[in-house]
Amino acid sequence: MSVWGKIVGGAAGLMIGGPIGALLGAAAGHAYDALADDLPTGDGTPITTRAGGVAADAAVDAPSGDRPAATQHIAFTIGVIALAAKMAKVDGVVTRREIDAFRSFFHVPPEEVDNVGRFFDLAKRDSSGFEAYARQVASLFPAHPEVLEEVLAGLFLIAKADDAHVDDVAKLAYLRSVSTIFGLSETQFRRVAAAAGVELTDDPYAILDIMPDAGDEAVQQAYRRLARVHHPDRLIARGLPPEAIALANRKLAAINGAYDRIRRERRAQRPEAQPVT
Repeated sequence: MSVWGKIVGGAAGLMIGGPIGALLGAAAGHAYDALADDLPTGDGTPITTRAGGVAADAAVDAPSGDRPAATQHIAFTIGVIALAAKMAKVDGVVTRREIDAFRSFFHVPPEEVDNVGRFFDLAKRDSSGFEAYARQVASLFPAHPEVLEEVLAGLFLIAKADDAHVDDVAKLAYLRSVSTIFGLSETQFRRVAAAAGVELTDDPYAILDIMPDAGDEAVQQAYRRLARVHHPDRLIARGLPPEAIALANRKLAAINGAYDRIRRERRAQRPEAQPVT
């Protein structure tokens, strides 16, 4: 059964707490509670791991058939839907472009559009309360900031989807707040923005997190490091949800594009020099 079937069908006894669990309960009519082990309470503070439970970071490496991994998958899915819906609502109105942007980075099977829409509609009612969702999503991947970067990149795509300027104060405040809760640095925030084509649209160096005067070797090292961290195969091996893999594919494409552009530009500027490999 797909994750959507588990969600709508009651998740076969999987119990999820915090704001994500509350949203599940509101949408599906089931009394979800207590996602075991280190997930935050309603105010975002961590709860103590109970006996017999598996911490969120341990669940990352658990096989997909295990209960913790399945629970993590559901919590991640609903958490990202909620953050996306609240991002779309920040400026007061959810537009068709913003919904399309959400679908562009978060794959929804055609037969599950109505189910996903149920969660999206509930979460978009207003932009308040997103902090608790962000904390709970962050707690799922404490050792994997690259996954959180992918989520933030998706939120950037929604932010720039409609006709409003992406430097809208409310939208940037939302994105920066989520980034801070995720534990991402200002450099990471800028890199994600650049990869999403926001603010630093024309700066491949920002995507690779290096300065324009970096040497060829430094460029290559930065590219290899980021490509390794964000490579989908690496995330698949760790048992991360398909939605995270899809976001990683988009991020890796931006990294590859930035590196290719730097190589082309440097070859054009120095036709007699050793090319950047």
